[in-house]
Amino acid sequence: MSQSLSGLTEQQAKEFHEQFKITYTAFVGIAALVHLFVLAANPWF
Repeated sequence: MSQSLSGLTEQQAKEFHEQFKITYTAFVGIAALVHLFVLAANPWF
């Protein structure tokens, strides 16, 4: 069995990636909403 760069097994890496995708999507979604709220409250045009 070859050792990965991170030290995780393939299964652990897949589990981490699934959770990372969910967390990253939530972060981007919240950031987009906040940007829209700021734009609505303080438009620059």
